[in-house]
Amino acid sequence: MVVTQPLRIGPVEVSPPIVLAPMSGVTNRTLRALYKPFGFGLTVTEFVSSNALQYGNQRTMEMIDQHGVERPVSTQLWGNDPAIMALAAKVVRECGADIVDINFGCPAPKVTKTEGGSACLRDVDRCEAIMKAVVAAVDCPVTMKMRLGWTDSDLVFVEVAKRAQAVGVQAITLHARTAKQFYKGNADWSKIAELKAAVDIPVIGNGDLADPYEAMRRMRESGVDAVMLGRATLGNPWLVSRLRALMEGREPEATPDAPDRLRFAIHHYNTMVNEWGEQRAVPQMRKHLGYYLKGFPGASTLRERLMRTETAAETLAVLETTIEQLESRELAVA
Repeated sequence: MVVTQPLRIGPVEVSPPIVLAPMSGVTNRTLRALYKPFGFGLTVTEFVSSNALQYGNQRTMEMIDQHGVERPVSTQLWGNDPAIMALAAKVVRECGADIVDINFGCPAPKVTKTEGGSACLRDVDRCEAIMKAVVAAVDCPVTMKMRLGWTDSDLVFVEVAKRAQAVGVQAITLHARTAKQFYKGNADWSKIAELKAAVDIPVIGNGDLADPYEAMRRMRESGVDAVMLGRATLGNPWLVSRLRALMEGREPEATPDAPDRLRFAIHHYNTMVNEWGEQRAVPQMRKHLGYYLKGFPGASTLRERLMRTETAAETLAVLETTIEQLESRELAVA
């Protein structure tokens, strides 16, 4: 018995209504393809600079590249110029984006110092101009992700959302913190409920969803149409499959034990090496292995060791040895 209905964004069906958050340096095509089968109804690219897209930079184009298996895919753009954002939207649509998403949420200084991301929320008129230009530029749904406002004293999320709805944006994601909070404190889900009551278009809730039961409770209490999961899924895509089970009226299976989690980490590692080459994959995967190792006996020592490995063979040997040691301990206990 399905207890949670799919989300529709224009012609795009998001089923189950679980969205992978855009994360810089993380949600490349490899991770999206690996994590999609766990239950994401929509995946989102890394957030891409509209300025960089003008020049067709290879690394930038790789950020919006797709396998195809992770569709539907939303490509998220950031920038502060309506005309450039419109041109960038056309580019990513031509490159296969099913949805174009506008970033009014990123609090990172490298983005906000150029008045992009959450810094746009300091100028509501500019937010509206950007949204209007992007909607006019493409023939696919346009969505938007934002924070509550720049600071606690300037919460503009309802006003920006109403303007978004008026210019044709078809769904809104709200991360329930201000830009100045970064990721400190707690996400204020009462504000997400407030937004849901204020607009007619779908609302996607985001922030502090690290437990599937908590995510379901947040959905019910706020009335949102979907949830977006980000950092909590890194090294733990089973969070997604467990939430999907609840949405489908099933009791979730337990998160796999440590050896099986590491086996998936090895699969992730090998896939990265095959797709991107060892020189790029080895340093990129260090952070991911750190996530997969959370909660392990002796994880901090192992993490430090893996931070120093220089080759894929060396890294994989350490992981294989760790699996053997963990399983030996389990047999000894049994």
